[in-house]
Amino acid sequence: MSIDFKVDDAGIALITINRPEKLNAMDAEHYQGLSNAWISVRDDPKIRVAIVTGAGEKSFTTGADIKSFITAPTPMSQMWLTQADQLLNRGLEVWKPVISAVNGFCLGGGVTLMLATDIRIAATHATFNLAEVKRGIIAANGGTQRIISQVPYAIAMEILLTGDSFNAQTAERWGLVNKVVSLEELLPTAYAYAKKIAANAPLAVQAAKELAIRSRDLDLQSGLRLERLIARMLQSTQDVAEGAKAFAEKRPPQFKGE
Repeated sequence: MSIDFKVDDAGIALITINRPEKLNAMDAEHYQGLSNAWISVRDDPKIRVAIVTGAGEKSFTTGADIKSFITAPTPMSQMWLTQADQLLNRGLEVWKPVISAVNGFCLGGGVTLMLATDIRIAATHATFNLAEVKRGIIAANGGTQRIISQVPYAIAMEILLTGDSFNAQTAERWGLVNKVVSLEELLPTAYAYAKKIAANAPLAVQAAKELAIRSRDLDLQSGLRLERLIARMLQSTQDVAEGAKAFAEKRPPQFKGE
């Protein structure tokens, strides 16, 4: 029972929500562990990409453990501890790319976690829903905020207001996931994406992600100006010099994030 965290030589972090006996539902201890994992991804310069998945073959995560949270609300004073135990889907800024490997049930908080990731791979048997309205609550931690910008309005409202479940093929058709594969191919496919990203210039990758996300809240002229400033900053990095040299020498570049 834990949040497992490991990093390979390519700079790819694997975060595994490891509570299969509870379908990887998370109590306060697991949310704390997941927060620590995201902070490590954010702050460790050796990490270039992260993959998040669930232990076992049945569930990615079903989100918050209902017994731990719905029937035992936190003290009202915690409402203003906005930076405590930050999560990827609760507003922690992680500009390194994050890939979801959805290995089964992706329900409630599982969907809100997935919505905060950048690339999503789902196993063929994966099932999704935002069923909080059936429990008298809402899809918090970004559920009501991100879904509306990631799928068409009518589909977002269907997901949020009915709470009905849908399968991986439907999620792919709606654009919520990039690819549906067999369970055996799930992690290899996620790692294939991660390796491609990790081979690119890490500063440029992080800049591209941040600019794309911030553009949602900027007018076009402000976005274009910010894009130009970041592009100019990147021109002075060692990675740009290495990219040009590697291209001239017809070899793969060795980027260092400097």
